[in-house]
Amino acid sequence: MKIALASDHAGFELKETIKEYLTEHELIDFGSHSTDSMDYPDTGFKAAEAVARSECERGILICGSGLGMSIVANKVKGIRATLCNSVELARLSRKHNDSNILVLQGRFISHNLAKKIIKVWFSTEFDGGRHQRRIDKISRYEKGEK
Repeated sequence: MKIALASDHAGFELKETIKEYLTEHELIDFGSHSTDSMDYPDTGFKAAEAVARSECERGILICGSGLGMSIVANKVKGIRATLCNSVELARLSRKHNDSNILVLQGRFISHNLAKKIIKVWFSTEFDGGRHQRRIDKISRYEKGEK
């Protein structure tokens, strides 16, 4: 699977850990490439757009709180970014929301917990059914349909 990966300076170290963890996937690293202060929209938009254009199947974005990257990613049409700080939220984000971008908190979760979240997020399938109806409503709204 091809994965878009991006962080800001506060998520850089966790992003590097994730790169070492996800060796079975093709990773496209949109930055940041250091802990030097930078603006999360600069990397977050690029990664989210790659997922929206189907250049990458999914994405993982990391900033200090996860909030900024969540906002950025969800501005891109076709993106369903979910901030997950537990394994259960990761599972539900895939089963119920068909999340295509996982957002993690560089300053609030351990690297070991992040790996567990990622494992569940990648291994959980979308349930479809009534949840597909809801995803379809979001897609129609994005297209300007009522």
